[in-house]
Amino acid sequence: MEIDHSLYLFCGRKCDRIKAILKEPDGIVMIYKRLTAQGSYRWPRDKSEVRNLTWREFDWLMSGIDIEQPKAIKTT
Repeated sequence: MEIDHSLYLFCGRKCDRIKAILKEPDGIVMIYKRLTAQGSYRWPRDKSEVRNLTWREFDWLMSGIDIEQPKAIKTT
């Protein structure tokens, strides 16, 4: 079985919780994170908004920060 090391993210209806599933060679890792402060994750509303994230954007997302950062320094 080939492992692609992809991380799959799912968001609840209230957009205040994220579940992440990572497939590894010896099993599956599941992460559950709920925002305890007021606010919600910005989440795609339809398939056209779904996209791949960089690790930096993933870190922002998990911190409750908007991943659209037009002034952020882009890495190459």
